[in-house]
Amino acid sequence: MNTSFEKTKNSTDEWYTPRCIFEPLGSFDLDPCSPVKPLWKIARTNYTQLDDGLSREWFGRVWLNPPYSRPLIDRFVGKLAEHGNGIALLFNRCDSKLFHDVIFPNASAILFLRGRIKFYTADGTQGGSPGCGSVLIAFGEENARILQSCGIPGQFFSIDPNGNLPG
Repeated sequence: MNTSFEKTKNSTDEWYTPRCIFEPLGSFDLDPCSPVKPLWKIARTNYTQLDDGLSREWFGRVWLNPPYSRPLIDRFVGKLAEHGNGIALLFNRCDSKLFHDVIFPNASAILFLRGRIKFYTADGTQGGSPGCGSVLIAFGEENARILQSCGIPGQFFSIDPNGNLPG
């Protein structure tokens, strides 16, 4: 099993989301974590690490596949939670502090993806299977509706930040 894109001493934060994940989600205004040399463009406006997406203004509907290293992942997801309009792609680590302190109180929905995403490397080669599944997190009710109807295989759950059950 290749888990090289999970944090190791030789790992990188430059991994590329397959088209089958972001294309069914519609158009995005901003990708604040775009690779310096993207394989494909996901949003109309892209910030790379050279632009420091954390220090820039976020606007519109945001696509977020953040660097998974700490503390960057926490800072980027926190900024999306404050922004309130976008979809984040993260590892399924529902027991983590990030999920309990930021995602559960602020997100509108989660789509637990079926199977494991095979991300791409900078040269366009598809990587192996990661050691953990992934989730799409919707911030904002419109993004929750999009996740629910996007057709990406998985299980959809609406989140009520007050802990109320649906229905």
